[in-house]
Amino acid sequence: MTDENTATGKPGLSRRGMLGLAGATVGAGLVGVGAGVVLDRTVLGASTHPTDTYPFYGQHQSGITTAAQDRLHFAAFDVAADLDRDGLVELLRDWTVAAARMTQGRPAGKYGPASGPADAPPDDTGEALDLPPGGLTLTIGFGPTLFTDTDGRDRFGIASRRPSALVDLPHFAGDALLDAYVGGDLCVQACSDDPQVAVHAIRNLSRIAFGRASIRWSQLGFGRTSSTTRSQTTPRNLFGFKDGTANIKAEDSSVVADQVWADSGDGAGWMHGGSYLVARKIRMVIETWDRQQLGEQERIIGRDKGEGAPLSGGTEFTEPNFLALAPSGGTKIDPDSHVRLAHPTTNNGAQLLRRGYNFVDGNDELGRLNAGLFFIAFQRDPRKQFIPIQQQLARSDAMNEYLKHVGSAIFAVPPGAREGSYVGAGLFD
Repeated sequence: MTDENTATGKPGLSRRGMLGLAGATVGAGLVGVGAGVVLDRTVLGASTHPTDTYPFYGQHQSGITTAAQDRLHFAAFDVAADLDRDGLVELLRDWTVAAARMTQGRPAGKYGPASGPADAPPDDTGEALDLPPGGLTLTIGFGPTLFTDTDGRDRFGIASRRPSALVDLPHFAGDALLDAYVGGDLCVQACSDDPQVAVHAIRNLSRIAFGRASIRWSQLGFGRTSSTTRSQTTPRNLFGFKDGTANIKAEDSSVVADQVWADSGDGAGWMHGGSYLVARKIRMVIETWDRQQLGEQERIIGRDKGEGAPLSGGTEFTEPNFLALAPSGGTKIDPDSHVRLAHPTTNNGAQLLRRGYNFVDGNDELGRLNAGLFFIAFQRDPRKQFIPIQQQLARSDAMNEYLKHVGSAIFAVPPGAREGSYVGAGLFD
């Protein structure tokens, strides 16, 4: 079945995809009270630029260097056990068509939520009806198990094309991972300044995938914890500190090219112009942190809490001086502070483009907030960037006392798709 774009040569949803739209009722994996918090658009506020749109087609996928939106719905999917290579390609084609429509503020299917045949379910769920696009971006990635599953099977004939940079993440010291938040064959990152738009996008992609893929786990996020352009102010995380001051910015074109985008010379030609996404669900021990003295909080972070300036002096964007001496002895910035251990100068120049979000998933059985940071980082090669950085942090970061890593996943994010093609086409050529 095709949509109205057929006359222009643009692909429509496949028949199987339309059946998924018509008949599926796959849950979106909303977690705890966090769903209610994030969906309250009146309380949290919608976009200051509600009509913004970002192109879906292009050299790179949007949602990486794009100005970080304020809301997230991230979903990891498992592909159905009986899906074959043609079925996987068909799914990616269907997702591409729907994603291209939704990012431009259009319904997921041809007819939309309130028209079409009366004797069939609508081909769009409708909760974004009349809402502007809110800067929606949809970013699709491939997990290691898409290439070789946990039983060692090459289900889709692509094992030999797995990029060497798409490694299985090692166990880091202090990890307390929960199976419910680990891995996935595919992922979709939906970002928007309107939470309902982001949830609508994941919900409809899940419906389209009915019978072919289902959500393994998902996460709602609010309050971006990094800036990806110089026009954005630095936000704060749930510890109350500015987060992402030294993040890679889109305007730093040479740094982006060197640290974010994969190159054909890296060993996987089909990933040229793509990137690698690492997601970590990090629970913060909020109640213990809240009882800590201000001076100790600042020592742990390595910055002052108000301005966000390094403890060595200056303003927020002053480069830290890790050798500056304190009057009482030692250095002004603690050697085990988070700022020092994460800094490029202590990691062989490695940097990450971070797009993390705060989360609150209700409370635990002891009445403590189940809250923290849903960390997302894009990079050119996790073996040289995220993994060594995280290994250093896991060993001696003073902040570890207040953190617990409970979720973890890695995905290869292909380059952007050309109109008439689909995301990941290069992998199957």
